Amino acid sequence: MRSIKLLSLCFFVLLSTTVVTAQDKAKQIEDLLNKYNEYGQFNGSALVAENGKIIFKKGFGSANMEWNIPNQPDTKFRLGSISKQFTALLIVKLAEEGKIKLDVPITTYLKDYPKENGDKITIHHLLTHTSGIPNYTNAPNFFKDKARNPYTPEDFVKTFSSLPLEFTPGEKFNYSNSGYFLLGYIIEKTTGKTYEQYLQEIIFTPLKMVNSGYDHSDVILKNRAAGYEKQGKKVVNAAYLDMSIPYAAGSLYSTVEDLYLWDQALYTNKLLSEKSRELLFKPYIKAWNGFYGYGWSTYEVPNGDKKLNVIEHGGGINGFNTIISRIPADKNLVVLLNNTGGTVLSEMNTAIRAILYNQSFNQPKKSLALDLLDIYAEKGALAGTEAYKKFKNDPTYAVKEGDMNRVGYQLLQDGKKKEAIEVFKINAETFPKSGNVYDSLGEAYLANGDKKLAIVNYKKSVELDPTNEAGKKVLAEISK
Repeated sequence: MRSIKLLSLCFFVLLSTTVVTAQDKAKQIEDLLNKYNEYGQFNGSALVAENGKIIFKKGFGSANMEWNIPNQPDTKFRLGSISKQFTALLIVKLAEEGKIKLDVPITTYLKDYPKENGDKITIHHLLTHTSGIPNYTNAPNFFKDKARNPYTPEDFVKTFSSLPLEFTPGEKFNYSNSGYFLLGYIIEKTTGKTYEQYLQEIIFTPLKMVNSGYDHSDVILKNRAAGYEKQGKKVVNAAYLDMSIPYAAGSLYSTVEDLYLWDQALYTNKLLSEKSRELLFKPYIKAWNGFYGYGWSTYEVPNGDKKLNVIEHGGGINGFNTIISRIPADKNLVVLLNNTGGTVLSEMNTAIRAILYNQSFNQPKKSLALDLLDIYAEKGALAGTEAYKKFKNDPTYAVKEGDMNRVGYQLLQDGKKKEAIEVFKINAETFPKSGNVYDSLGEAYLANGDKKLAIVNYKKSVELDPTNEAGKKVLAEISK
């Protein structure tokens, strides 16, 4: 009898310790995200699960700033490219059912696609961004000329299907929304249903993801977050985007709670067999800092003397920035959905992961870019650079690559070319191994009429990032 009481007591102590630890981690996560919110770097909703159990979920800032409506765990956000993992699962589901094959030319299912390119490209190439099809969102003046107009899938495919391939299919990775747009079109041609209908039938209804769907701007959608963009410290309404354009590459909306249901289903056979699920997460091709599967990227991070395999994907669309990050070995999950445009979600995700594994992490810092924009815009290049020299030694500030890039483009858009060049130069000095910062600097020099320095920086960009096909194209044109 005494031994049973002792065992019960031990179990109670162990259980209590586990609960306290989870509560402590939740408090650390809340403090972390509160600080990011205070610094204007997170305005959205977050959910964190450990060992498959939710330990934290909360909204930060406003879903609608005009009415001061707060973000909540059930607030609906546009997902951007997180949508790709849903499209990938639908394709693998069709393959599992024998309705399509992943290794045959896409012209097998798209009879109207130009055969010169279509006969060389497989569905596998589309899923892994190795098709060589130019990314339609990189087209010159895309957002100005096309993004606001409605298209049918058939008509929009025609806008890029006849373009020359950027490389031989299967040769390398180059992120392309065009490939995932085509996957949605293949789903429609194969099933006889709209992409939206098939998505609802195969994923959202079975998983009871009642707060997820294909977004339509004209539909009255309860608890929908408005999308905003930051211009320095100023916040403005995001530019309109017709949701027929992102389509199967980025038109879905969801909540952090529904994405938890999605995460949990990926550990089961509810949607796919184990063998088919493995196809989603295989490291097929080197990409970014890891590998790319089907709608998911994978990479490893250190954890003591071992390594953790991380499976995740981010998303960005007018007014929204998102990330879902999974560690299957421990059933850990981080979901961050933000409705003030681009922000440092990867930095937040890294810190939250450190909290989950009891590791040290960098505390949030103010983004220097947000203060610099106003100075460069109002007082000019010299004053902005002097302010940078002063601020950079302040330990409460940090130069954040994405923020600096956005500030540079804001200045460029406003016709302040010299100021934009100075901002991009700061970014290149701070992040000398990033191909993207040199690409931006090259673009600014080109806009300012300095072809010589534009060539120097575009060359540096493609040297650091061999997948920068757009940079290679510009470089070839201006080097003639």
